[in-house]
Amino acid sequence: FCKMILQKIYKILIIPYSLFLLYLMFFGFGRVPMENHVFRFVPIYSTYDFLKNQLFFRNYYSVITNLGGNFIMFVPFGFLSCIFRKYQSNERKLLMDFLVGIIIVEFLQYISRLGVFDVDDVLLNTFAVWIGTKIMKRKNVDKFFKCS
Repeated sequence: FCKMILQKIYKILIIPYSLFLLYLMFFGFGRVPMENHVFRFVPIYSTYDFLKNQLFFRNYYSVITNLGGNFIMFVPFGFLSCIFRKYQSNERKLLMDFLVGIIIVEFLQYISRLGVFDVDDVLLNTFAVWIGTKIMKRKNVDKFFKCS
């Protein structure tokens, strides 16, 4: 019974959470349309360049908020693997569905110029979802949702 309640709460909360993330990705942090469309397709290069520049200026806060946020904010989507039946036995389907979704969001950022299409974001966000699935499997979902 308690497991079902927690699953329902998650199903309800994931919607506003997703909308909040979309807001951050398009309008948060004072975003305004960029002058040009930016497409970063070389994996790891933009992250390396970002880290090199930020660490040179000792801007650790920017590193933590950008990379940490890009990772931590997407881990909860990995929990879908234990909530929705179609993902419970098929982690790969969850990752593929997420991959399609995040590519669409990155493309929309590109065409709206309210962000950048960055393959590193796609990789980092998808890796975070995968970690979320591993957390749920490692926690043994029944114990995780167990109420006392």
